[in-house]
Amino acid sequence: MSRTAGGGRVRAVLLLVLAGILVAGCGVTRGEDEGLHRVRMMVPNSPGGGYDLTARTAVKIMEDDGITGRVEVFNVIGAGGTVAMARLMNEAGNDDLMMMMGLGVVGAGYTNGSTARVSDATALARMVEEQEGILVPADSPLRTVDDFVAAWRADPSAITIGGGSSPGGPDHLFPMETARAVGVDPKAVNFVSYDGGGDLLTALLGEKITAGTSGLGEYVDQIEADQVRVLAVSGNERVPGIDAPTLREAGIDLTFTNWRGILAPPGISDEAKAAMVEALAKLHDTPAWKEALVKNGWSDAFATGPEFERFLEEQDERVSSTLSELGLA
Repeated sequence: MSRTAGGGRVRAVLLLVLAGILVAGCGVTRGEDEGLHRVRMMVPNSPGGGYDLTARTAVKIMEDDGITGRVEVFNVIGAGGTVAMARLMNEAGNDDLMMMMGLGVVGAGYTNGSTARVSDATALARMVEEQEGILVPADSPLRTVDDFVAAWRADPSAITIGGGSSPGGPDHLFPMETARAVGVDPKAVNFVSYDGGGDLLTALLGEKITAGTSGLGEYVDQIEADQVRVLAVSGNERVPGIDAPTLREAGIDLTFTNWRGILAPPGISDEAKAAMVEALAKLHDTPAWKEALVKNGWSDAFATGPEFERFLEEQDERVSSTLSELGLA
């Protein structure tokens, strides 16, 4: 056999191997472009807030467990989530975008005069429920919820309450309903709104406010480090790991829970919606997500399809009614 012929065969084999590598590589590239490998997750408030924590926890688990490829998480801040909600609605038909949201976004739509309603977007999944808490700095003279209520009744204007959501959001609705339950006029509540839990924490630790009302998952580290003390929690049962009574245990006739879920823009394809819901269902079933529920004090509230769609419609009606009563919608 001539050297030329042998060299030609070697080159031919090498070309075949190279072609196989290129085909396989192209197959990987196509695979990465399918499904949720290019999806983005929008967060409607500042880094460090409840939506941000929930979104980044969910995304990390989906990435780590191979449910999705890399997911970009980005924050769109403004008007308690109304800016992000408007962007979501303007992205009609965009099947690579999801948005973490919840009760706060529902309320902000009404108090900011937006025409965008969460029930008009594509409902993907309700993920969690979360109790609210009444929080004070560790060195606050208000040692118990009874101390807090007594001071509040004596002079509502002297008690400044901060929340990490706009009027109409859970951190606003909770103190208003608590005020009504303890005999304080909700319209007399001195409430300051912050754009997310991160900003609220800064104000609380800086003692710019008397107390904060917020979901507890955002403050696990500060509670464990004894920087923040929880006076009471809003659900039917105590939160594991937190030494604070429920409102009912403290003689206050009220329970209240927040929730968070995920939407997509309106008008996406049925196939895209099904792929997103399937990914979120897989997330829900992972051991890591179950651990995250316990760590952050979240309750499993997973719901998809018509159940979540009806829930969003009910939340629209509930918040509209409450805010109208307060003269805010």
